[in-house]
Parts: sequence; structure tokens; C-alpha cells
Amino acid sequence: MLIKIYPENPNERAIEQVVEVLKKGGLIIYPTDTIYGLGCDITNPKAIEKICRIRGIKPEKANFSFICHDLKHISDYIKPIDNTTFRVLKKALPGPFTFIFNANNNVPKLLSSNKKTVGIRVPDNNIARCIVKELGNPILSTSIKDDDDVIEYSTDPELIHEKYEDLVDLVIDGGYGDNDASTVIDCTTGEFEVIREGKGNIEEYL
Repeated sequence: MLIKIYPENPNERAIEQVVEVLKKGGLIIYPTDTIYGLGCDITNPKAIEKICRIRGIKPEKANFSFICHDLKHISDYIKPIDNTTFRVLKKALPGPFTFIFNANNNVPKLLSSNKKTVGIRVPDNNIARCIVKELGNPILSTSIKDDDDVIEYSTDPELIHEKYEDLVDLVIDGGYGDNDASTVIDCTTGEFEVIREGKGNIEEYL
């Protein structure tokens, strides 16, 4: 199923429809401020396993991130952070960053059996944040990648739907996606260590 949602003013009924799919253990593809993401409800182990099968990876080895609604939402899943880190997050988010933190016990066991960290995103995209807010907990997320390394990621929602319609329950058309991934920053030591350069420049917020 492909549904159109406008990022400037996401339709409430459409957002509820997406949340229904997630609550039933469905998979969605949705827009962010970087690349389109493949996601599910983090509290649904079967849905997480489905995403892992699509990506060909084991849940405990996967580097998924959590899409959160805001800063308060983040604190539900990570160990306490210092004031400096909090101030940087406050300035940088919502934005094209994935911050890696030490995970607390709220992170589903399926995902944290071997890892004690979690990647957190608050994308600058109303659709993604409205879905998470309505759902009441984060979406587990991974970027959709194209098989063709030249066009590394898919950006056209209609083509994405054509490719994934048999694998996912719903694709959201929120306009063309970006081609740049998020910048990944490790904050587990209290420093800001860039693991992967992407769309965001953290130097602007330090």
C-alpha cells in the first residue's frame, strides 16, 4: 500500500493509519530528513525479525537506530548524559544525525543481547516524528539501500513502493528522499566522535 502524506501538515487520519499498521506488527517505509527508512515498532520482536530477514542480518548484530519524537523521548532509552552533551543535542536536533549512546534497560532484549549501545535519531521531518508521537514509542529504523551502488539509495517513493511492496505493509510517499545518510556520532565516552560523515555537520553545534 502506498499513501501520500504531506510533510508540511501531516494528515492526522493518515498518521493513525500508519500507526495501526505498526501496532499490528507491520513494516513501513517512511521519509526522514535524510534517506527513506524501513521501520517497525521497537516493542514487536516479530516485526524486528522481519526487518532483519529483509536486511539479511541477525538482530543482535544489527546497527539499527531508534527514531524518537524529541529529547525527552530519547532519555527513556539511554543512560544519563552530562549537561554538555544535552546542550549539543538540544541545538542539533531535530536534525540529520544519529547519536550513539549507552543503552538502558528499556531497549528491547532482542536488540541489546550483545550490544550495550543504541543509535538515536530525531529527524527533521514532521511525518516521521508525528508517527512516533502517535505510536507512543520509537520506531526501529534502518535506511533502505539500493542494490545498485551507483545510485546507492532509493529516493523516489513510487519506485521504492514498486521494489518493496511485497516485503512491507505500507510505503509513505512524503516526497523525494535525500541521497545523503545521517552523520553518525559516538557519544558513549562523553566525547563527540564522528563514526560516519553524512548530511549533518556536528561542528556547527559544539
